[in-house]
Amino acid sequence: MTEFDITTVEIPAHIDPSGSDEFCQAVALRNHLDALTFGTNDTALNAAEELSLWQPSEFESYRMLVATVDGRVVGRGDYETTNGDDGDTAWLAVHVHPDYQRRGIGRALMAEIEELALSDRKRQAHCYAPAALSDGPVLESPTGFGSIPRDSAETQFMLASGYSFEQVERVSRLPLPLAGLHSLVDQAIDHCSRDYAVHEWAGRCPDRWVEDYAMLYSRMNTDAPSAGLEPPEDVWSVERIRENESRLISGELPPVVAAVEHVATAKLVGFTGLNVPQEPDRAIPQGNTIVIREHRGHRLGMLLKVLNLAHLDRVAPGHPSVITYNAEENRHMLAVNEAVGFVAIGYEGVWKKELR
Repeated sequence: MTEFDITTVEIPAHIDPSGSDEFCQAVALRNHLDALTFGTNDTALNAAEELSLWQPSEFESYRMLVATVDGRVVGRGDYETTNGDDGDTAWLAVHVHPDYQRRGIGRALMAEIEELALSDRKRQAHCYAPAALSDGPVLESPTGFGSIPRDSAETQFMLASGYSFEQVERVSRLPLPLAGLHSLVDQAIDHCSRDYAVHEWAGRCPDRWVEDYAMLYSRMNTDAPSAGLEPPEDVWSVERIRENESRLISGELPPVVAAVEHVATAKLVGFTGLNVPQEPDRAIPQGNTIVIREHRGHRLGMLLKVLNLAHLDRVAPGHPSVITYNAEENRHMLAVNEAVGFVAIGYEGVWKKELR
């Protein structure tokens, strides 16, 4: 039996230049595991980018645990939840280095972060477990869309931990620069009704649109496919938008955004965002994308995607790729992504557990 210690990470105010503290080791561990699963480093965030997302928040709570063996971080457990009386869900994640799996470390980390959720009186836990592309036996999603490897360590761990398999998220990569982008933009504009107008910004949302922007963030949980996950209502205020923007900008992941306005009501009804690293040789994580239900069917998703890629090409050219995550049953958005040129590099199993 491997001897290990589990401790709570004290989130630092600044990055340790040596990269040897527990926080930096934990970031490196998750990046290493993602690279093994997806076959690319494109999903990685560096320690400085992660640090900004772990800073204290008025609206969300985060805690990180690590398992160490002889001072080396070999496991990581993440706990995230929203604050307030309506926040009944915790988002959990467990990562264990392959050399230390099947030694009780993952079980111990899961027990500890579930206890955090129980002490915060959370009703349910959701977990997103990465899954590699596989030709072997699969576990079919209960939604009828997608599957994950049945015999993988991640699947077996989640089943043994008492979680129910609810959904599959596809992880997709778009190589850049995108050939034919200007033609795609022209086609999208040609198909767009004059009932809509597009706006762009980099960094902070203009004051004119920030209330609409907060509404669109709030609609992400109610309008996106959620299978049997029962996501909580997650209301975003202007203050929460501004805090989130500040965290992204301070972590050098400033958003590059395209949004669509319904001209008759002068309200935003959709947007898409990219969180752009400063180094041009780094991949770009796709942020949220939504067109609210009332305005679907007008090809606004395609319009937003390609216009924001053109926007990116103007303000931050040279990045090698974009990485995005979509529920497999979100067939419309997947069709848009496939038409643009995104290709699947892996999946995430989405799991749920009733805690009380």
